[in-house]
Amino acid sequence: MDREAARTRLEGLLADLDRSASTLTAENAGGSSELSHLDQHQADTATELSDKDREDALMGVVSTQREEVVAALGRLDDGSYGRCVQCGADLPEERLEARPEASRCVACQAKAEGTRTR
Repeated sequence: MDREAARTRLEGLLADLDRSASTLTAENAGGSSELSHLDQHQADTATELSDKDREDALMGVVSTQREEVVAALGRLDDGSYGRCVQCGADLPEERLEARPEASRCVACQAKAEGTRTR
């Protein structure tokens, strides 16, 4: 993937993530619409807590992926984009197509996650 194509994809991904975060925030992610919990059934409260946990998890995923995209843009700027930050090997074109924000080769990513590669 050439540098300009990578930058375009990463900036598009960053814009998508920012829109997702704004949407979740605008929808008052994790906020309660109830003025009082005294008249609520216990199952309603449990559902609300489950929804809040799900929304918090979504915001966490969006935030983490945004950090990865910003870091990838930084690597583009300093000339290290497309190389594994751990072992220095060139990342395969297919990996960058699938995950333009990838910072590690598959083997190093598997080690970082504590999993095996096939």
